[in-house]
Amino acid sequence: MTDLVNEIKQMIIDVLVLEDMTIDDIDENAPLFGEGLGLDSIDALELGVALKKRYQIQLNSESEENKQYFRSVNSLVGLVQAQQQAG
Repeated sequence: MTDLVNEIKQMIIDVLVLEDMTIDDIDENAPLFGEGLGLDSIDALELGVALKKRYQIQLNSESEENKQYFRSVNSLVGLVQAQQQAG
C-alpha cells in the first residue's frame, strides 16, 4: 500500500504544481482541505480528473461520498483500491 500512497502523493504534487513540496511533506492522514493541505474545490476537480485518467476512477459529481473520498490521501488510496477490486 505504501507504493500507492506515494503515487497518490506524487500525483497531488504534480497535478497541483506544488513545487516546494515532496511526498514526505504530505501526511497521508491529514485533511486535504482547510487546515490540512489547504486545497480548494478547483484542486479537487483537478485531482478528480487525474484520478479518472490514471486509475480509471468513476466519480459522480453529484455524490456526497466525494467529500469522504477527498478527505485525505488515505481515503483516496481506499477509493482507488476499492475501484480496482470492483473493476
